[in-house]
Amino acid sequence: MSWFIEFDEPIELGKGKPLCTLRDAANYITALPRAVAELEHWQTAIACLIAAAEKRGIVMRARIAMMQAPQAGKPQPAPPPRS
Repeated sequence: MSWFIEFDEPIELGKGKPLCTLRDAANYITALPRAVAELEHWQTAIACLIAAAEKRGIVMRARIAMMQAPQAGKPQPAPPPRS
């Protein structure tokens, strides 16, 4: 497995060091409380990371899953009014 594959662009999650590699993302998830890591959106991110590390998945998909997972369940901002 190639856990040291880098994302095209680092993932900024607000606090701490940005996630630059598949390993960084995996370490981030393993540091989450178990109940959180077992939620569907995190399980999707884990599956995408493993697939990318095994070179049977796309790194960009893993990056997208890692960017979406922290936002799951949060209300989406209202679209700007049309003019």
